[in-house]
Amino acid sequence: MLSLRDLARLAERYAPLLDRPTKAFDLRGRTFGGRSTASSPHLMGVVNLSPDSWYRESVVLTPEAAIRRGQLLIDSGASILDIGSESSLDYAARVEPEAQIYKLIPVVEGLVARQLLVSVETYYPLVAQAALRAGAAIINFTGRDGLEELLPLIAKEDAGLILNFVEGAHVRDPRSVRLSDDAIGSLLPYFETRCRLVESAGVRRLWIDPGLGFYYPNLQDGAVRIERQMEMFLGTFRLHELGWPVCHALPHAFECFEQEVRCAEPFFAVLALLGQTDLLRTHEVSRVLGVVRAMRLFDSRQTSGPTLRQEVPG
Repeated sequence: MLSLRDLARLAERYAPLLDRPTKAFDLRGRTFGGRSTASSPHLMGVVNLSPDSWYRESVVLTPEAAIRRGQLLIDSGASILDIGSESSLDYAARVEPEAQIYKLIPVVEGLVARQLLVSVETYYPLVAQAALRAGAAIINFTGRDGLEELLPLIAKEDAGLILNFVEGAHVRDPRSVRLSDDAIGSLLPYFETRCRLVESAGVRRLWIDPGLGFYYPNLQDGAVRIERQMEMFLGTFRLHELGWPVCHALPHAFECFEQEVRCAEPFFAVLALLGQTDLLRTHEVSRVLGVVRAMRLFDSRQTSGPTLRQEVPG
């Protein structure tokens, strides 16, 4: 059972990292990173163009429906929209890059026309390039292969990058993930190398994402996977030593929540926020926003002493 003693031990062991700020940067009129409550955390709402996506509430099948969902997520409190056209589930159909582009571009263009901040999730450099040309502000890159050829274009467009941890060539190339008992310590060398590569290419807007929500054959035991994810969320602040803000995709943990699975993401948001996560990728924007507001309220009580009746800005 997770307890206050566990949190106290974690905070004591890594105390020098608790207040370490990340780099702050502007992206099309919004500020990200840093450690002020004004700039962090942000919410990233999900729009899935793949009918294979497990989270049915996020699935849309036409550009018009995708644009409506995107606007609704922004109105509900999201700062960024993450658009994907292929599910990362192991049994989902593969979608070739040309087909992804055909689905994505009308949606990206429609959302950008509304001056919304759009991210495109892909492991194909060709899809990423097309998305950037259509006006996407961020590439959520879920691969290893092809990153080097993509980075100069991201830098040229002054776009952002979400750099994911993936063990294989990309998220659809399942490999057993190699983590020690210290999961975050295991990931630091990977991200150190990749961050240097990204920075040397001139990219100045970056989030790092541990990516443990992806399919890994050795993490399919629900209890093991959830334990690793909880460990990662609570220890997020340790990744700030790399200098960049951290993005987490909030998981579902059906094994624990069963028919109340839509409550899972708000629960994990609490852990991720305790760990100082900067960007929360969520299918449940309204529910997670409530968590953020509640935790901001407690923070403001410690500094300025408002009453519970005072409104907390979203």
